[in-house]
Amino acid sequence: MIRDRETLDLLLDSVRRFVREVLVPAEHEVAETDEIPPAIVQQMRALGLFGLTIPEAYGGLGLTMEEEARVMIELGQTSPAELIASFALTEPGAGSDSAAIRTSAIRGHDAQGDHYLVNGTKRFITNAPQAGLFTLMARTDPAKKGASGISAFIVDAKSPGISLGKRDRKMGQKGAHTCDVIFDNCRVPAANLIGGVEGKGFYTAMKVLDKGRIHIAAVCVGVAKRILSDALRYAVERQQFGQPIAEFQLVQAMLADSRTELYAAECMVLDAARRRDDGLPHATEASCCKLFASEMVGRVADRGVQILGGSGYIAEHAMERFYRDVRLFRLYEGTSQIQQLVIARNMIKEVS
Repeated sequence: MIRDRETLDLLLDSVRRFVREVLVPAEHEVAETDEIPPAIVQQMRALGLFGLTIPEAYGGLGLTMEEEARVMIELGQTSPAELIASFALTEPGAGSDSAAIRTSAIRGHDAQGDHYLVNGTKRFITNAPQAGLFTLMARTDPAKKGASGISAFIVDAKSPGISLGKRDRKMGQKGAHTCDVIFDNCRVPAANLIGGVEGKGFYTAMKVLDKGRIHIAAVCVGVAKRILSDALRYAVERQQFGQPIAEFQLVQAMLADSRTELYAAECMVLDAARRRDDGLPHATEASCCKLFASEMVGRVADRGVQILGGSGYIAEHAMERFYRDVRLFRLYEGTSQIQQLVIARNMIKEVS
């Protein structure tokens, strides 16, 4: 639940102003250079946007899931370049099938103490070129082929034995960098094993993914709001046949459909966030949010291009960039098809 409405409103007002006055004016520069200006990164730190859910005792804002979702809806109303910690799960042969990861972490002991030697390659790792730490999923028990053999580690990105592949050239989301992370006999202290127990890493990852799916769904809502706002403004201002195109019923239908789907997605996100905050089961709801919101923002972006017509297809216009950017939302944090499987399997379990 929201603990302090007045304080949250002040934070949301600050984020809205930051988006409007700093991030939106920088969108073109980020798209052209594929870099986020250091001054903007520093301003985000100053606002506390790198520590939204970190407990206040450790210098974060300690937001609830609902509060975080509301912040992300506001922050999502600009280019969706992610500025988040690196979560090293995906591999060349393990994407949707996360339990199939092969990166190994073999325990040993030397003069420096207990440690693990990590070997393997992680793929499409967000923020890897800038990361100071990696949350790494690796197989600590080769004899166990499923999820139970996977453990989670905190790894210093400057550790010997870590190298990075070249930056991926993506369809969109400029400024959000991804690349391979290669571990070659990388020594990780045994104390860096999350939870102190082997074989719990996959379950840790799944808990993080449930939260991440609500988070991404909130971003989708924010981006859709920006797209629809731009499309509506254009429709009201653009004249054809002696009147604004917003007066044409087929354009109105696209606007209405977008507004309806956006409203539904926002309600879903806030409901799922509240369930998580209340300690209720929310894995199915998180997947429902991710599935619906990511597909929704794709449809809203498509209608946005359609409403703008030729202008929407031109690279200089934000609509074309958003159209490319939002395509990724249907792929990461679990594809739409994976969400369908999660939802259906959870439904079946409930009646079994």
